[in-house]
Amino acid sequence: MKFVALVALVAAIAVPTALGSSSARSAVTLNATDGPGFTITLKQAGTKVTKLKAGTYKFVIADKSSIHNFHLTGPGVNKKTSVAKTGTFTWTLTLAKGTYKYVCDPHASFMKGSFTVT
Repeated sequence: MKFVALVALVAAIAVPTALGSSSARSAVTLNATDGPGFTITLKQAGTKVTKLKAGTYKFVIADKSSIHNFHLTGPGVNKKTSVAKTGTFTWTLTLAKGTYKYVCDPHASFMKGSFTVT
């Protein structure tokens, strides 16, 4: 009888642990915007992103102008929206440790930002 109770206890502990693993969690959403004016942003829950933990993230990009784009570069990442197209674009990306930069390519000297991943 004690053996059955022990097996039940181990199973109760193991199942939530497996479900809570990083592969089972959904990706954290980051919201990026370029335009309609000469602005570019990257936010998580309304706060500007400056530092993230390594892992998988869902980027939702609101490209609001046909003269801008959102271009993200960093370790293993080089992804961008089209300058001519507008709309909402979704990327799921795995970010590694390092520095990431985002720019509007036609206006990179002043429409830019960065964040670090630890």
